[in-house]
Amino acid sequence: MQKLRENAGLTQRKLAERLGVTVQTVSNWETGYREPRMNPSQTLKLCQSLNCSLAQLAGAIAPYRDN
Repeated sequence: MQKLRENAGLTQRKLAERLGVTVQTVSNWETGYREPRMNPSQTLKLCQSLNCSLAQLAGAIAPYRDN
């Protein structure tokens, strides 16, 4: 997901602002510390922000690490 965000020219802060989440949440998604839990409209907004399809997003999310 980090690569998609960077390709879209967004910082973690900017993406967090667009989605209404914290920077830490975006960081957790990118590292696999937490998996994204979003409703369909939030998922669409994330895809639009990253200029990607749902399939691309699904392939870019770091595997969840159950610590």
